Amino acid sequence: MLRRLNYHLDSSRNSHAVEPFDPERLRRAEEALRQVPVPDANSKAYLEKHIPRLARTLALVPPPQVTGRVLELGCYMQITPLLDRVCGYREVRGAYYGPAGRTDRPSLELPDRDFTCCVDHFDAERDPFPYPDEHFDLVIAGEIIEHLTYDPMHMLLESRRVLRDGGFLLITTPNAASITSVAKTLDGHDNPQIFFLYKRPRPGEEPEIGHVREYTAYEIGEAVKAAGFEVTELFTTFIEEFSSHRPLLDFLAENGYETENRGEQTWCLAKKKAALPVDRFPFFIYSP
Repeated sequence: MLRRLNYHLDSSRNSHAVEPFDPERLRRAEEALRQVPVPDANSKAYLEKHIPRLARTLALVPPPQVTGRVLELGCYMQITPLLDRVCGYREVRGAYYGPAGRTDRPSLELPDRDFTCCVDHFDAERDPFPYPDEHFDLVIAGEIIEHLTYDPMHMLLESRRVLRDGGFLLITTPNAASITSVAKTLDGHDNPQIFFLYKRPRPGEEPEIGHVREYTAYEIGEAVKAAGFEVTELFTTFIEEFSSHRPLLDFLAENGYETENRGEQTWCLAKKKAALPVDRFPFFIYSP
C-alpha cells in the first residue's frame, strides 16, 4: 500500500535509468567489435545483432591484476581477442563445450596484428576445469548459465577455484523477471523466457542446448554468493527490441511491485573471497 501511495505522490518517476557503463569504453569496444573478422554470414549477423551486449560486457571487464590472465567460457572468438587489445590482458584462454582433453588454437587476422589463443574443450558443469588453482584474474561466463542442464553450481565453484583470491567472475544472462517476461506472462500466450525456442534439427548437425532455465537478477546474485563470491555489481539493462513493454513498469509501480532490475539483460560482477562460506546446493536451484 505504501508503494502505491508513493507512486501517486512521486512525480519524478523515470523507468529509463542511466546505464552504469563508461561511454568512452563502450565506444572503443563497439569500434573494435566491428573490426573483428567473422567466418560466414550467420556469424556476421549474430555479431551485428549482439554488438550492444558484447560491448557492454567489455566495458564491465575489470583491469588485469596479478596474473594478467582471463578465461572466457563459451568462447566464440568475438570478444576474445579484445580482452587482449581493448582490456589489456596478457594471456587470454578460451573454453568451449566438448570432449575433455581437446584444445584448439584458432586465429584471427585483426587490423593491427594477428590474434591466437588456446580454446580448451570440456563440460563446464561436469568436468574439472583443466587449470591450476588461482590461475586467473578473471573468468567470464557470458550467456552460459541459462544453457546448463545439470549442475550450474559446479561451473561457479570451478570458476572460483581457478580464480586467485580477489579475482573476478563476470556473468551475463537474460533476466527471468524482466518487464518483457512480465508482459508475456500477463498476455498468457508466449513462454515468458526471453529466448525459449529450440534449434530446428538438421541431419548431420550437433544438437544445440537452448535456454534451459533463465534466472532473475536476484537469483544470480544469490548463486554467486553461495559459491563464495562478493557481489560488486548487479543490475539489469533494457534491450531496445522489447521497448514496447516498458509502459508496464508504471503498472507494476502503481500496484505495489518493484520496478528495479526489470531490464531484459542481467549483469553480475563478483569478487572471489576465499574466507566466505560456500553453499554447494542452494535451495532455490536444487531440489532436496
